[in-house]
Amino acid sequence: QVQLVESGGGSVQAGGSLRLSCVASEASSYCMGWFRQGPGKEREGVAFIDIDGLTSYSNSVKGRFTISKDNTKNTLNLQMNSLKPEDTAMYYCAAESARIPCTGVVAYFGDWGQGTQVTVSS
Repeated sequence: QVQLVESGGGSVQAGGSLRLSCVASEASSYCMGWFRQGPGKEREGVAFIDIDGLTSYSNSVKGRFTISKDNTKNTLNLQMNSLKPEDTAMYYCAAESARIPCTGVVAYFGDWGQGTQVTVSS
């Protein structure tokens, strides 16, 4: 099982930026991505990248967030710009080594980080 450790969360005003990082214990994942879960809400997919570098985003973050990975450091990043109060949530890094559809379906992912909190104030 891959260990995932997130960092980079925090509090920011609307319109600001944050960069999340997730360090993986090994480079065996076919798909990696970010989910988020706001208060009283279900966990939802945010952004994903597969082993070939193909990316996908939820409509709510498209154009504002950018997912990338540094294979030399086994690190997944999420650059979040133009943040909105509705982006407030716990953000989770996820990974899966099986060849899954690399999209935001929670059940597809077997490895999860502990989460990092992002709070955006208006």
